[in-house]
Amino acid sequence: MSEEFYRMKRLPPYVIAEVNAMRAAARAAGEDIIDLGMGNPDLPPPDHVIDKLVEVARKPSAHGYSQSRGIPGLRKAQANYYGRRFGVDVDPETEVVVTMGSKEGLASLATAITEPGDVVLAPNPSYPIHTFGFIIAGATIRSVPTTPDETYFRSLDRAMAFTVPRPSILVVNYPSNPTAETVDLAFYERLVAWAKENKVWILSDLAYSELYYDGNPTPSILQVPGAKDVAIEFTSLSKTYSMAGWRMGFAVGNKTLIAAMTRVKSYLDYGAFTPIQAAACAALNGPQDIVEKNRLLYHKRRDVLVESFGRAGWDIPAARASMFCWAPLPPALKDMGSLEFSKQLLTHAKVAVAPGVGYGEDGEGYVRIAMVENEQRLRQAARNVKKYLQSMGINTPTSKGAA
Repeated sequence: MSEEFYRMKRLPPYVIAEVNAMRAAARAAGEDIIDLGMGNPDLPPPDHVIDKLVEVARKPSAHGYSQSRGIPGLRKAQANYYGRRFGVDVDPETEVVVTMGSKEGLASLATAITEPGDVVLAPNPSYPIHTFGFIIAGATIRSVPTTPDETYFRSLDRAMAFTVPRPSILVVNYPSNPTAETVDLAFYERLVAWAKENKVWILSDLAYSELYYDGNPTPSILQVPGAKDVAIEFTSLSKTYSMAGWRMGFAVGNKTLIAAMTRVKSYLDYGAFTPIQAAACAALNGPQDIVEKNRLLYHKRRDVLVESFGRAGWDIPAARASMFCWAPLPPALKDMGSLEFSKQLLTHAKVAVAPGVGYGEDGEGYVRIAMVENEQRLRQAARNVKKYLQSMGINTPTSKGAA
């Protein structure tokens, strides 16, 4: 009996898993690893959200099967969020579906709308589900850049002109994971016009909608008039309310795509646990001070990371949004490659980061650093990195003081 299953042959080894295994082994051996690798929030959810979870969980009626597309109150809460945050009118009955995190939502939609042989345009580098959700469904990926400039639109036009069959789906993700790049509404206006002209569906991943810095709120593609004709957007409570393990997300937008996704999900799951959905309502409908508080905290962490690592001899661009910094390897170590550099940092500096090549071949030469440790730990990571760089013969700045 062959063990070469079709879909397994289409999935390469998960590069980031190699570093994760090393990190786990080091921690099991008692080493103090500063983990900046996984985007796993270290902050708790708001108290009123946890209180609502406990309250509803105590009700005997709350433990049966829930609704696959989400309880009505939660779909309405998400529609209200789009209204107050983006000024977008959303029908909670036909234009919203609750997902078990945006990752599951993307995978379910890929299953719903992809035929074997379809061509999907996806960013490179990108979060793995943006490509492998469609690869698992049988599609072929054609890469486009992440940087939203003229080169980006030229690459879209080339893809439509020279790809057979013509691409039918485009995935976009801004603020980007892993690159932390952002776009303005004018970018989305141009993109929606392009999609309509070329008859392409747009799938927008807006997981980091509320983690923006320097007073520049992230827009939604659905703010563009007529965007719902071609676009669907995914959001998540994971980072906004520090509820990553709760697996609560949403898809909002085009009725045809929402209906297809809802139908597939009805075969695959019974929806999230009802008390979790009720608590998600409390998050969206309740006090929103936690959103600004988290944003300011990550903003401060970003500044501490950039400043302390810079003094350690590693210049890192300041992210405009998201909970990540996309850091080029120190020039003297660029030839090492992102995977080996990540292993070296873990072994010699006790700092875990994610190798950029794990997000696609265009991620080579970078690592993704997650701001999921407090400021003290970030400064300690910088001191450890400084010692490592010095051990490699790299001169680190001295005039500005210690990291």
